[in-house]
Amino acid sequence: MDSQYINDLRKAGKIHQQVKEYAKSIIKKGVPLLEIAEKIEAKLHELGAKTAFPVNLSINEIAAHYTPSHDDTTLARGLLKVDIGISINGAIADSAFSLDLENDKSNEMLIKASRDGLEAAMHAAKLGITLGEVGRAIHKEIGKYGFSPIKNLCGHQVNKYVVHAGQTVPNYDNGSNEEMVESGYAIEPFATTGSGIVYEGKPSGIYRFIQRKAIRDSLAREIIVFIEQEFRTMPFASRWLVRKFGTKALLSLSLMEKAGILYQYPQLIEKSREPVAQSENTLLILKDRTEVLTEDFRV
Repeated sequence: MDSQYINDLRKAGKIHQQVKEYAKSIIKKGVPLLEIAEKIEAKLHELGAKTAFPVNLSINEIAAHYTPSHDDTTLARGLLKVDIGISINGAIADSAFSLDLENDKSNEMLIKASRDGLEAAMHAAKLGITLGEVGRAIHKEIGKYGFSPIKNLCGHQVNKYVVHAGQTVPNYDNGSNEEMVESGYAIEPFATTGSGIVYEGKPSGIYRFIQRKAIRDSLAREIIVFIEQEFRTMPFASRWLVRKFGTKALLSLSLMEKAGILYQYPQLIEKSREPVAQSENTLLILKDRTEVLTEDFRV
């Protein structure tokens, strides 16, 4: 990591802190998810950042990968997970929080369990510690509440223009002896009253560019150029392309997905369809210290 990249990571983290506070101020039960997502994305652009991926607004048993479509009418409710990624020159800050919009004690305890798991991980994370040890710290805290971590979801390294890069950080002790290195890491404990496994659900409308391939559709070729310029390898939303090219872009996206040019992420659903809470921060691991970038938290 060069000094410019580290400075960009820190800047991304500071902006993310402001965006999260703004998000918390506008989210209320009954507000359309589309309105929430668009306001959050507009705010981070206003502050000088770019989206590293579409705002995820996942309700109850949907653990991750729900972003509103261009015509979505879903209203905020239940246990809502708000996952926001921002980029400064490709340096990515990824952070999430959960809100109980029902005044439900079980939801509140799930949120506390995921948050306690995150705090334990932030204290544990440092150069040379094994990934399994970080997972053990997360699981221990979530287990105190009688809940389960989501075992097939994990944190991850972040690299320039790559949200999920290199190492993965488990939410339980998976026995990994791989050690943390000097890098940015997004650590994200998920807590649930369910089985602790997610499966792939409906298509999410969140895409990632894989590779260029020949395609006959002229609009698809135009969209590919736009994607390469605007998003590179970072995920993007179908609604963004509808805004730019109109609803005809949806057919082009489908054609590109079938051709292997794009990958569409599935929604991730808790297997027993029990509610899930998520807490996440991006950390910077250095030789002599660990910095929490997306929150004013002292390790």
